[in-house]
Amino acid sequence: GTNDAPALKAADVGFAMGISGTQIAKDAANIILLDDNFASIVTAAHWGRNVFDSIQKFLQFQLTVNIAILCINLIVSFTELEAPLTVLQMLWLNLIMDSLASLALASEPPEADQLLRPPVNRSDFIISPQMWVNMLGHAFYQIIVTCLMIFHKDFLPDIAGETPETGPKSRHYTMIFNTFVLMQLF
Repeated sequence: GTNDAPALKAADVGFAMGISGTQIAKDAANIILLDDNFASIVTAAHWGRNVFDSIQKFLQFQLTVNIAILCINLIVSFTELEAPLTVLQMLWLNLIMDSLASLALASEPPEADQLLRPPVNRSDFIISPQMWVNMLGHAFYQIIVTCLMIFHKDFLPDIAGETPETGPKSRHYTMIFNTFVLMQLF
């Protein structure tokens, strides 16, 4: 009612009833329950946690790819070789791979156990320490595999004797690009 307005303003998230609530309570609230059903709060919290988890997964995927690309191009820049991933290939990776990843994560339904965990503290970072470990571990793996393919191409089929001067380096760099893309998928 009318006396609830100060409490609704002071709350982290103030709820008011949409049908039976007073206009003063609705004005003071952050969220208005249009159907006056408290079960809607549980559904909203469930979907909110799902969105938060999806954002974390997308950030982990996106940052892993970009950390690996940055480090690979930085390492190769200290040599006389050309960058293994061109600007267009990096653009393709970011546009196509990330768009597909975001679509997949956006359509992921909430899991039943999401409400069983404690809520995330509002002062916590969106990228958790465990996510940093995962991202750096995956990026390190991708950097090692890609650098092995760049600098030790003897184990690659039909590439061993080729150099940019004597043969098409495009096969070598195509293998590197395709391997890098497949590492993102698996």
